[in-house]
Amino acid sequence: MNAKKISALLLAAAMMVPCAVPARVLAAEEAGQEASQETEAKTPKYIFLFIGDGMSYPQIQTTNYYLNAIEDDGDDILTSESRLNMMKFPVAGSAQTYDSTSFCPDSASTATSISTGHKTYSGTINMDEKMETAYETIAEKLKKQLGYKVGILSTVNLNHATPAAFYAHQASRNSYYEIGQEMIASEFDYFAGGGLKKTTGDEGDKTDLYQLAQEAGYKVVKTQEEAEALTAEDGKTIVIDETLADDDAMSYDMDREEGEWGLADYVEKGIEVLNNDTGFFMMVEGGKIDWACHANDAAATITDTVAMDQAVGKAVEFYNEHPDETLILVTGDHETGGLTIGFAGTDYDTFLENISSQKISYAKFDSDYVAGYKENKTDFDTVMADITELFGLEAPSGESETTNQADSKDVHPEGEEGGSLVMTDYEYNKLKAAYEETMSRTGEEEAFGQEEYLLYGSYEPLTVTITHILNNKSGINFASYAHTGLPVEVFAMGAEQEQFEGYYDNTDIYNKLAAITGVQ
Repeated sequence: MNAKKISALLLAAAMMVPCAVPARVLAAEEAGQEASQETEAKTPKYIFLFIGDGMSYPQIQTTNYYLNAIEDDGDDILTSESRLNMMKFPVAGSAQTYDSTSFCPDSASTATSISTGHKTYSGTINMDEKMETAYETIAEKLKKQLGYKVGILSTVNLNHATPAAFYAHQASRNSYYEIGQEMIASEFDYFAGGGLKKTTGDEGDKTDLYQLAQEAGYKVVKTQEEAEALTAEDGKTIVIDETLADDDAMSYDMDREEGEWGLADYVEKGIEVLNNDTGFFMMVEGGKIDWACHANDAAATITDTVAMDQAVGKAVEFYNEHPDETLILVTGDHETGGLTIGFAGTDYDTFLENISSQKISYAKFDSDYVAGYKENKTDFDTVMADITELFGLEAPSGESETTNQADSKDVHPEGEEGGSLVMTDYEYNKLKAAYEETMSRTGEEEAFGQEEYLLYGSYEPLTVTITHILNNKSGINFASYAHTGLPVEVFAMGAEQEQFEGYYDNTDIYNKLAAITGVQ
């Protein structure tokens, strides 16, 4: 019998035998069922979403390089150990941030993208471009559909754009009173951080938001002692930081007094009051990273990035106790300031340890020092002594002819002169001109020209010039007083962490969270 006939007979016999599933197929199906069960088991019950406002790769990398620089043991060989909790996460992705308005978007629209998966205009919170359709947020869905407790934390005002984007729906981010009303109506379980803005409305004629919150069953806490005593049994709570600073936000971390709570303390307390068997969602914003970058204050940027990372560390501690049920995400909404590691005046060199010479944020220097200079008409030599004490910058020794930056001998510092905080004549004269501009302003100026804006932005000329000089002597620079179009990092650790690998749009942060939690 030839081979063709044998094959035909075998095929006919096979067709007469009842259909059987090969062992390898059964094994594959069983493996698939196990994988499905494993995926189901990995659905996170406890979700932390950290948003560094204005925090992109430059802020993270500068902070990490700085931490390495101040730990340097004197070896000439550079190293960059990952000293931030977020940098040690097993998964890293990137998200682009453009909105319906701009490639340099604002916090309202980008937080909307993260919380709802929708693009919208800059300045708009969880509404479409026609201002007709409101978008439900991931926090609202997790609470309504899965019964999760929800916490919203921020170092800035709790009705500011980023925290608002998880509970409010407004055509304008500036509708602070209406946003506060939505915050109360959200029934979310734990709010903590900076104070509310416009608590009695734009005209000051409406019922105070804190009173409305109490009437709605919220416990309103305004002292650290009360915050420390909070437990889950206290129910819905709004915690306002006891030591509010600029614009009723929390203090910059570098300005905190000993014992004063920082963001990590509010996260730790949030874990305590939110923890339950059903699950919780906690959004934590490091909001003053953005404010520091707007003001081009690198030291405040770095210290507040560290503060947010310490808060991330509290979530990591919780994850270590619940590794199969916890997901931690760390991202930014956009980049602010156009921060660069590298400055034309120092060529290829950086002297990041110089940043540690700054002892006070730009905001506290304005409130505690500059206001007094104006009132008392303080002379420049007295001001210069404060600058040396608080920022490390020193006046040039002796009198010398004014030089331009290209001719100054320590523009490209080498050897022992490298990283000197003694100002060049060029820098000193810039500082003195800024002092004179500050002293001449009355606060009633309506607008400034292009030159003034490029030099000082909307900030005190003296203060922003001090930070510019210190930044540049450290080998870093800011390109803007506004937001930029850089993509942002997405670090992930925990259940379904692998979903956040790759390069994607910021709306996909919501899409991925919705998919892995199963909300509709």
